[in-house]
Amino acid sequence: MPRNSLLPYSFCIGQTGQGRLIAGIDKGILGMCVNEKRKVTVPPHLAYGSLGAGDVVPPDSTLVFDLMLLDMWNKADLVVTETVSSPRDCKRSVKRTDFVRYHFNGTLLDGTPFDSSYNKGQTHDSLVGEGWLIKGMDEGILGMCVGETRNIIIPPFLAYGEKGSGKEIPSQATLVFNVLLADLHNPKDDITVENQVVPEACARKSVAGDYMRYHYNGTFLNGVTFDTSYQRNNTYNTYIGMGYVISGMDKGLQGVCIGERRRVTLPPHMAYGEQGAGKDIPGSAVLVFDIHVIDFHNPKDSVEVHVTHKPEVCNLTSDVDDLIHYHYNCSLLDGTRLFSSSDYDNLQDTVLGADKVIDGLDEGLRGMCVGERRTVIIPPHLGHGEKGATGVPGSAVLHFELELMDLQKGVPEGYLFVWVEDAPLELFQAMDINQNGEVPIEEFGEFIMLQVAEGKGRMKPGVDPEEIIADMFRNQDRNKDGVIVAEELKLKVEEDKERMHEEL
Repeated sequence: MPRNSLLPYSFCIGQTGQGRLIAGIDKGILGMCVNEKRKVTVPPHLAYGSLGAGDVVPPDSTLVFDLMLLDMWNKADLVVTETVSSPRDCKRSVKRTDFVRYHFNGTLLDGTPFDSSYNKGQTHDSLVGEGWLIKGMDEGILGMCVGETRNIIIPPFLAYGEKGSGKEIPSQATLVFNVLLADLHNPKDDITVENQVVPEACARKSVAGDYMRYHYNGTFLNGVTFDTSYQRNNTYNTYIGMGYVISGMDKGLQGVCIGERRRVTLPPHMAYGEQGAGKDIPGSAVLVFDIHVIDFHNPKDSVEVHVTHKPEVCNLTSDVDDLIHYHYNCSLLDGTRLFSSSDYDNLQDTVLGADKVIDGLDEGLRGMCVGERRTVIIPPHLGHGEKGATGVPGSAVLHFELELMDLQKGVPEGYLFVWVEDAPLELFQAMDINQNGEVPIEEFGEFIMLQVAEGKGRMKPGVDPEEIIADMFRNQDRNKDGVIVAEELKLKVEEDKERMHEEL
């Protein structure tokens, strides 16, 4: 080897003393360490002797070599691994046929770098034990845990051997890898569910076709967060079991209770696969979701009514057209308070069936006795729907606590007054108090108020009685002369009967 050569010289150190080197170098190199430098002076009889070596080395020349040991290995060498750091909790380690994602820095034995996944900005992804990796890496990465850092030294016959690899890895090079395992899964993996916190009360569990609102934190196996609903201060809302979300989440959200918390781990083939998702989720990534189920419902759900107190005496119950006064507390199913009648000076009131409140509440207030208390669960399609309302999230299931305080029976739509008992046979004579053949508004009002007071008739609740009487009188006074006569009343009664017949 010429003294001034800058190229490394490769040979099999395991065969020193077997005639591959001049005897002086064979002896002079023994005991050297990688990166050690030595000057070795070799006398002629341990070099090329009296013959010399062609035109380069004259006969009987003493040779001086400046040596630096770059690499060494033995055919008996094995892959050497050293754990630099390991996670506290290791539920699973790498086995053959697993798919791994790892970062690495690769150097030659003398420390010369030849490759790095960090410089590429992405992990190296591969099956283990299937020939996708050099044999030494296939062996060296076995048993690693996610988050573990390991140094792996691979002799050349378990790396790239005599051919090397490109310009960076010379022939017969020992390779040193510093490996950080980012992820692992097996192509046969299913989702795993753990860390479940299930509420004591669970009326039903979610099934395919339900619509769910939930919060989540999404991380990789190494704990790095890639997304969270909490930062957006909004739940994630979706149908489950219908392909609206990745298949692993579709499956992991079934069979949960409202209020449940669980951790769901998704292998990539049940998440975003080899392609990943955008810049945040790399290809072949295992995803971990910590989920908190806020509520769920089914589009076929009806209003749920649970009576918590009912008075012993109940002569009347609320129904369509009734005017009611009630107390209420409204919250989400996770207990978040939304509204309460205690926030106002007066009781809440409404006429049932008049489209004054959300449909579910209107339904939940029917059939109640004065003094009755109940809880009512209202699905969003009978509440504020997908858009929600001020203070109410979209698609939220609502929980109402109700107490009926007062009830005034109503009249059918379009009516101002109805008879509770049969009307007098001679209605005009009963209305014509002074029997002069004419009924002014004063007599008409006195008559109507008497019927109400005696329980024979009922006026529309929630409206000023004087306004009702004035409207009724105008309807009866057909010629608008300020009085009602028998013919006018008779005609109006017949028209009312005809209208009722048509409605029936």
